[in-house]
Amino acid sequence: MKTRPLGKTGLRLPILSFGASSLGQEFGPVKLETALRTVRVALDCGLNFIDTSPFYGRGMSEVLLGIALRDVPRESYILGTKLGRYDLNHFDFSAKRVAESVDVSLHRLGTDHLDMILCHDIEFVPMQQIVDETLPALRKLKQQGKVRSIGISGYPMKVFKFVLDQTDLDVVLSYNQYTLQNTRFADEMVPSLKARGVGIMNAGPFSARLLTNAPLPNWLKEPESVRTAARRAAEHCASKGADIAKLALQFSLANEDITTTIAGTAKPEHVQKWAEWAEEPMDLTLLAEVQNIFAPVKDIGHVEGLLENN
Repeated sequence: MKTRPLGKTGLRLPILSFGASSLGQEFGPVKLETALRTVRVALDCGLNFIDTSPFYGRGMSEVLLGIALRDVPRESYILGTKLGRYDLNHFDFSAKRVAESVDVSLHRLGTDHLDMILCHDIEFVPMQQIVDETLPALRKLKQQGKVRSIGISGYPMKVFKFVLDQTDLDVVLSYNQYTLQNTRFADEMVPSLKARGVGIMNAGPFSARLLTNAPLPNWLKEPESVRTAARRAAEHCASKGADIAKLALQFSLANEDITTTIAGTAKPEHVQKWAEWAEEPMDLTLLAEVQNIFAPVKDIGHVEGLLENN
């Protein structure tokens, strides 16, 4: 798997990384053996950066990863988790919980250090606390060697601008905002992040199944106009003998300024297929045709978190 440098962190991440949210049964039941095999296949395919969170399965994702990685040499993979979001409506970014959360994650994951930790979905809380309390607490843990790099994750572009206007970060993670349909992250944030040496990560190349042939989930927040365009785009790809998911993944991976794109699954066959797609050339003619379908709804998203943070 091709790799790229992650800002000034000294890390090199694969262009395609493994998202472990599905291991927490966020999207359906998962058998233990299947979960463990998925992690092994991801590592075998070169997806050696693993992204998780205590929110995923309310701890289950971290626990299963800890089991799956138990006999894997620590230096052979890069591990990142998050903190601050612990349930759908439970957020705690206090300094006290920062220290507790990191220690719990280390225990679940069976390691003495995290390569990366992110403040999770900060758009759901008044963000000044992140700057004044959460990040300083994380910097103390960085000095202790428990974490190697720190950052934030979120959906609205405003969250990155708000924090970076006041302090420095090692890394950021944006999701569902660099896709076939929505490239706001690259247009609005990537140039300034790159200039500052901040590590740049993208998640959600399939935009919560929007850019696949799977039935759209009830919790998908995109407006009907976007959904309709996505169905048209998927049908167009199918008429050409192609899978829109393949095009979506390849599009996200192709941006040289984005270090890695994180895709999540609990199915080893999906990981294997994505790794193969990452090695294949993108159909640029099909890409242009699909982008034309999405043109009327390009960059249309939704409100996430507090209205003031959007």
